[in-house]
Amino acid sequence: MNIEHFLSTTISKVINELFELSSNPSDIILQKTKKEFEGDFTLVTFPYIKAAKATPEKTGELIGEQLIKSNPSITKFNVVKGFLNFSLSNDFWLNEFKDISKTDNYGIKAAKSSGKQMMLEYSSPNTNKPLHLGHVRNNLLGYSVATIMKTQGHDVIKVNLVNDRGIHICKSMIAWKLFGNGETPQSSGLKGDHLVGKYYVIFDKEYKKEIQTLIDGGATKEDAEKQAPIMLQTQEMLLKWEASDKETIDLWKTMNGWVYDGFAVSYKKLGVDFDKMYYESNTYLLGKEVVQEGLAKGVFYKKENGSVAIDLTEDKLDEKIVLRSDGTSVYITQDMGTAIERFKEFPAISQMIYTVGNEQDYHFKVLFKILEKLGYAWAKECYHLSYGMVELPEGKMKSREGTVVDADDLMDGMVATAKETTEELGKVEGFTQDELETLYQTIGMGALKYFILKVDPKKKMLFDPKESIDFNGHTGPFIQYTHARIKSILRKFEGKANEIVIANNIILHEKEKELIKLQYDFAKILEESANTYNPAVVANYIYELTKLFNQFYNECPVLKEENNTIKEFRITLIDKTSEIIKNGMLCLGIDVPERM
Repeated sequence: MNIEHFLSTTISKVINELFELSSNPSDIILQKTKKEFEGDFTLVTFPYIKAAKATPEKTGELIGEQLIKSNPSITKFNVVKGFLNFSLSNDFWLNEFKDISKTDNYGIKAAKSSGKQMMLEYSSPNTNKPLHLGHVRNNLLGYSVATIMKTQGHDVIKVNLVNDRGIHICKSMIAWKLFGNGETPQSSGLKGDHLVGKYYVIFDKEYKKEIQTLIDGGATKEDAEKQAPIMLQTQEMLLKWEASDKETIDLWKTMNGWVYDGFAVSYKKLGVDFDKMYYESNTYLLGKEVVQEGLAKGVFYKKENGSVAIDLTEDKLDEKIVLRSDGTSVYITQDMGTAIERFKEFPAISQMIYTVGNEQDYHFKVLFKILEKLGYAWAKECYHLSYGMVELPEGKMKSREGTVVDADDLMDGMVATAKETTEELGKVEGFTQDELETLYQTIGMGALKYFILKVDPKKKMLFDPKESIDFNGHTGPFIQYTHARIKSILRKFEGKANEIVIANNIILHEKEKELIKLQYDFAKILEESANTYNPAVVANYIYELTKLFNQFYNECPVLKEENNTIKEFRITLIDKTSEIIKNGMLCLGIDVPERM
């Protein structure tokens, strides 16, 4: 049952009868009663005091008294400063749980298509370095939002645009040519992306040395940066790449191939995947024709120096160059062309979502506004899934200086910490070695994913590996352990939870009622998370459900309960709790073990 709809209809009828109004159920605004007050739902009475010709408190009492008279499901009420808090009956919540318990994968609408198709872009790495902690947040965020969208019945196409060209790629290539001595992933034992990243760092160190040499010889810093031999060689290599020089293209394909093999390993560890890959080397020329069309329509204009721009000052943005005076495109030109091509390739998509850090907020405002002015109706549905930077207790990371937190090292470290912590707590009895390795992987990656996804994407976050793996904190392992604990109880029960018929005469314990109320919220939580592109909504809900289960279990015996009717009810209650925990965590890309 949709409880809010039932209550809105009931309250609307009562208000209309009491005060001779003509309100609709959609006009009724309800909220969950705050924990410090008694009640299940709260109605604000202020909109009705004029019609009632009474104080907010008296208005609330009039509505409350009439609700109890007109509907047996509403048992009591209280009024606090114009807020009417009312409680629903024992039987109401018991029947609600019966409906929840009979619903497979309660809250998930994936079996029924919404008819909406969307494309979600995430990851977007550069092929000059391995994935780092910032990429981890990007990938986890994009993947989980896609998964949550699917629970609403949406068809989601997950895509990755790989930045595989440009001056930064040539930096790794030129450093390898100069200092690599033919080194390969096979000869070095390094993952391909790590090997290429090593030469990106080498380039930066060599470049700085050459700059200093030139400055010592009397050059200005600005001139030294332009004249450093390694930078001139890199610029020449980029021109050769753009001219399709065979030797340059062959090296580019070889080194990018190493990187892709490395990325594949990292993505598998991280548990993310993509439906389609795009490559900047194939898309960087897109958009030039769009600029010409925009000029013809008067959307863009040509400046005196020959460059092409758009004036967005009336939209509270600035002037934006879309084509340089030499005819070359800028990033936004490519993004315009790529977006248009995607909508041509997938005409059914109604929305494009870009998972990119908040340093690009302005870029996407400009991109969407340009596409809108070019006449693309879908531009208003484009969305920038912006997120804050990830920092460590030591501070920010820098790729060129080799001070980033490598994603592979981070993941391996989390699994190692999970092993160490699990062994310290003595939670390893009865497992084979293979089962233990799987368990450490599940706990370590669960800790990493949950710690990152429980934070609102828009917020900058501090990642503390040690804190993330605390079995008693607001963490993935705490939730995983609770799920395993429930499964252990269910295994000891002699029977099948899904075959139990719930009796009608059960008087709910307060913690049982709270669990049912929170279970009911799961469907709304998934919907809210999808509508706000925010996995933290699901993550924090699952934590609250897990905490509440532990409170319930401390106060309400299950297997030791002597009344068989109550015992069986509690078995179905915790069985549904474990299912919601599991499905909620899967929305975050996190596995939960059956045993711990």
